[in-house]
Amino acid sequence: MNLKRIFLILLIASTYNSFAQKDGYWDKERATTKEIIAYARDRITLKTEDLPVGTTEIVYRITLLDENQQMANSLVSVLKAIPDPTGISQGSAGAVFLMSKISGDDSCTYALFTSNEDVKKYIDDGKTDKACYAQEEAISKDAKRLSLDKSSCLGQNISTIYFGFHSKNWVLSQKIVLEVVPWVDTKLNRGWNQDNKNEIISLCKTSTMAQKMANSDDFCVCILEKIMKQYRYTEFQKLLPIEKNKVYKDFGNLCYNDADISKNVYNDLRTQASTLINLQKYNEAIPKLNTIINDGKATAIDYSSIGYCYILTKQYAKAIKSLKEGEKLDDTELLVKLNLAHVYLMSDDYSEAKAIYKKYQTQNVTDSLSWTDKTKQDFAVFQKAGLPSKDFERVLNLFN
Repeated sequence: MNLKRIFLILLIASTYNSFAQKDGYWDKERATTKEIIAYARDRITLKTEDLPVGTTEIVYRITLLDENQQMANSLVSVLKAIPDPTGISQGSAGAVFLMSKISGDDSCTYALFTSNEDVKKYIDDGKTDKACYAQEEAISKDAKRLSLDKSSCLGQNISTIYFGFHSKNWVLSQKIVLEVVPWVDTKLNRGWNQDNKNEIISLCKTSTMAQKMANSDDFCVCILEKIMKQYRYTEFQKLLPIEKNKVYKDFGNLCYNDADISKNVYNDLRTQASTLINLQKYNEAIPKLNTIINDGKATAIDYSSIGYCYILTKQYAKAIKSLKEGEKLDDTELLVKLNLAHVYLMSDDYSEAKAIYKKYQTQNVTDSLSWTDKTKQDFAVFQKAGLPSKDFERVLNLFN
């Protein structure tokens, strides 16, 4: 095999390993190393130090020693050479790698529990039915890796694990050494588990901004991500209610103005306004459209729609003002022109209305709807709403 090929293989292998590594660390500061004397046939218990927030896996090692024996090396020192839990081999090979070099004649069985009550019961009766894991065959040493996020019994929310030991020596006492090292996921270490995230999302959904949206999922996720980035969960929980409200407001404004979220927000408002117009709920559609306009996101069509609503609620001055703004945005939008003609007609300014009606009568207001047909449709709606209709026929006659 030539040198280039060897180099390429090594490069690919190192790249693979870098991507395979998990984002976290072995927490040697909160590792557990405890020794206890177990008398012959005795059952005893040891508990781990409090596991740090974000612990997803643990590696533990149990070693039985004679009175004068000492550990050759600590579990922490063994794990220093392993970048993350994926670096520990699976099965028996991994166990051998983690094992203490010491091996004697002493032996015990053991079981893992998540509550003090369950381990006390084990001490009393020796039953392991409440255990998350039980080693029923007597051993002189053992080592295992446990994934808490894959265990239905343990889980990531536990803070302590209890080990119950049963000495199998008939006569002599023995020293049991328990070592436990937690692997801490860097992101989860900030305390943002699924329940905590759902708490923020639920609060966001009740906010004024979120309630303006037909679908506020992206908006609320955006706020959650910003809060998670700036605060640990415990830090956020310590904020006063008034401080939390300010955080929601500040991050809400940033997310509201995010290009993609903003586009969805205003499209939702347009959809809601269109539905209300079709239901003839013009007073309810106006605030939706005004939100778009006041936020500076309005198109000429938005001005046309609100002008139409103002006409049907007999707010003619507001209609003219809005439609004029629409003309500034797009002087070629014929829906704006048509509504402007309508409002002039309702305001008894027939000559202004006539000029507009005549000017565009041969064109289409959309790709499939003619100016004339749209005028007829609008007049039917206006008549039904009780708007002044004395000049409707005069306008329609202009088209003949």
